[in-house]
Amino acid sequence: MALYEHVFLARQDLAQAQVDALAEAATKIVTDNQGKVVKTETWGLRSLAYRIAKNRKAHYVMLEIDAPAGVVAELERQTQINEDVIRFMTVKVDELEEGPSAMMRKQERDRERRGDREGGDRGSRGDRDGGPRGDRPERAPRRDAQEEAA
Repeated sequence: MALYEHVFLARQDLAQAQVDALAEAATKIVTDNQGKVVKTETWGLRSLAYRIAKNRKAHYVMLEIDAPAGVVAELERQTQINEDVIRFMTVKVDELEEGPSAMMRKQERDRERRGDREGGDRGSRGDRDGGPRGDRPERAPRRDAQEEAA
């Protein structure tokens, strides 16, 4: 049997449960036709490069499939009929990727970077918390303030 990666984009107004149901429906189509879904990844709601059918964002889902060509034809036919799917692409691959895909690794890397920024030393500098400014000399009070005090 051949190996495929099938990615589809679902409308932005769908709930995550509905997106998961679409992935389950695709999995059922493959398994009913003597194929096997090796891995399912949900990449989440992401911005599109350009508007597609009035959508600026879409839910991305990837399925790694081990199935004969007829199964893929049926999967694509059913995906085309579904109004909740705005785009899809199926690519034949030589071998399936072990571990998380590049998109999932990127999401984890971005999440780690965001965590580093939140927990880092930002905000602990003297000029951020109102404390002394290090080597800068203290400013003399304004002349107006001196006149008012007198």
